[in-house]
This record gives sequence, C-alpha cells and structure tokens, in this order.
Amino acid sequence: MPGLSDELEAIAAEIRSYFTAEDEAREKALRLCRQIIRNSANAIRAVHRQEQDKARQILDSTYKLVQEINDSLSDHPVLLYSGFVHDAKKEFAEGSITFALIAGGKLPKPETVGVDYAAYLNGLGEAVGELRRYVLDSMRRDDFSRCEELLNAMDDVYGTLMTMDFTEIITHGLRRTTDAIRGIIERTRGDVTMALRQKELEAKLGKQ
Repeated sequence: MPGLSDELEAIAAEIRSYFTAEDEAREKALRLCRQIIRNSANAIRAVHRQEQDKARQILDSTYKLVQEINDSLSDHPVLLYSGFVHDAKKEFAEGSITFALIAGGKLPKPETVGVDYAAYLNGLGEAVGELRRYVLDSMRRDDFSRCEELLNAMDDVYGTLMTMDFTEIITHGLRRTTDAIRGIIERTRGDVTMALRQKELEAKLGKQ
C-alpha cells in the first residue's frame, strides 16, 4: 500500500499541474487584456476623429481577442471573471457602444461583443463620457446638429442604468458609474444651452 507521503505527492502533482496551466492561461490573458484596452482606446480615438472605417476595423480585430480570452479561460472561471478581464471587456464594450451611438449604428448586445452583463453595463456608462466629448467637439466646430440627439441618448443610458439596482458584487461598481453619469449629463446640457444662447445672441447682434 502507498504511504501517506506517496498519496500526498500524487495529490500535489495534480494540483501543481492545474496551477501551472492556470498560471500560463493568466499570463496569456494579461497580454490579451492589455492589447484589448489599447485597441479600444484607439477605436474611440478614431471615432472622435471621424475615422469610422478605421474604428470599425480596430473593433473587429479586437473582438477576435475577446473571443480568444473567452475560449482560453473557459476552463479557468476564476480568471475569466477576474478584475483584469472585466476591465478589458468593459473597455471593449465602451468602444463598441461609443462607435454605435456616434456612427448611428445599431446598439450591440452583450453577447454580440462577447462580454458579460456587468462589463457591458459599465462600458455603456463609460460611453456617456465619450458622448459628452463628442458633443463638445461638435460645438467647437459650430455643429449643433446632433447635440439634442446625443443628449437624449445620454439620458436613455442613465435611465436604464438606474434600473440596475443590484449589489456591487454583481454589477462591479455600476452604481458609482451611474452616479457620475448624472453630473456628466447636467454639465453637458448646461454647456449646450449656454452655447446655443451665445449663438443666438451673436445672430441678433449680427442683424443690427
């Protein structure tokens, strides 16, 4: 009969094998997450520069990286639902949603971009900040054509996120994101109102 030390060594060998595979999966996922975050930022930058085709290409290639993470971590749920993977998926969701809202496309669903619900909702919330940036940039170009439309989109996002009244453990800090959105919308609406009034005043003075 095998002694206790032999039994322990057999158990330890199995555990070491699992941990080795999990450590390798973690290192790979970290590299992919860093690339996803960089790509998502570049896609958003392209959107703001009116480079829609470039943004779409970046997002399409990044989606493949998200799929790769989902596949490679399917046997490692602790890693798949870890903070660093959540953050990367949130950034990708933000980029995909920002692109859809600004380019006028159909809003992607969570499963379409390969992210879980918490990452999607947090990305949706972060996209409001990008809409504010786009509105301000548009006003600097003296273009007010989409300000009301995008303000309504920001309101719609806020209203939706307000209904997600669940514990932070489930939503990964969504309440903080939602609280910040309210201030962003108020400031943006104030900026738009002030700019429109200034524009009206300049028009009146120009007629005198």
